[in-house]
Amino acid sequence: MLSDRQITSRRLLLVAAGMSLLGAAAGCRSPWSGGGEVAAEAGVDESALPVAPPAPGALPATPPPAPSAAAPSVVPVHKVLTAAEAKPVYELDAERRVVALTIDDGPDPRHTPTVLALLQQYGIRATFFLIGENAVEHPALVREIADHGHHIANHTWTHPDLRHMSDAKVRDELERTSDLLHKTTGRLPTWFRAPGGDWSDASLKVAADLGMRNMAWSVDPRDWARPGTSVITDRILKDVRPGAIVLNHDGGGDRSQTVAALKTYLPVLIDSGYFFTAPPN
Repeated sequence: MLSDRQITSRRLLLVAAGMSLLGAAAGCRSPWSGGGEVAAEAGVDESALPVAPPAPGALPATPPPAPSAAAPSVVPVHKVLTAAEAKPVYELDAERRVVALTIDDGPDPRHTPTVLALLQQYGIRATFFLIGENAVEHPALVREIADHGHHIANHTWTHPDLRHMSDAKVRDELERTSDLLHKTTGRLPTWFRAPGGDWSDASLKVAADLGMRNMAWSVDPRDWARPGTSVITDRILKDVRPGAIVLNHDGGGDRSQTVAALKTYLPVLIDSGYFFTAPPN
């Protein structure tokens, strides 16, 4: 059994190894470049590297806040996507020991702050897919997520099944959410996730029109069903692999099991040599 000092040393070595990989990968593309179901060959940047956790009992360092704007005065310009970029991404480069952690259905004042503190403890950047009607009720929490350096993404306004909606209603769900997140954080969302992973032709077109790529997942512990902390943990550790995109939830109900599972499996993945990545802001 490893002592706390040995575990901390091992995590420090992982960070050092990651920095070496960063130098070796200079000039390579991000894990989020390319298109289709598998992202293109990835380089690992600093945002993908976990920082060493503080010594036992020490308070985690607070990162410098990222600038956020309450009301951008300029009209945003959406990125023009290629046909390949408009397809959902299900996993990253399997040749690199990188995992993307995604958190859906927030923000939630009960669970999101705990998730943020946990991610800060381990130096992990995640992608938060926010629901518009939750974000409008908790703008300070949206800004806190952004100020911690996490990626803010669009998860519709009301979390509907997009497959049964008109093109106009789909556009309202996505555009309204992107506008709110932009006004709240100063960042225009560049990624979208359809509720339930149920994309439609309309949602793919609207997302592309709004300059958003589509992120799916490859590891789903079904934590939303509250099957138990140990079940959530076991499913993730069983199914995770290099290049995996992991789905978790911080909103939509009681997510205490998800939070407890995160506390268990994150250090296990770090000690197994995994790094965490999120799209650049």
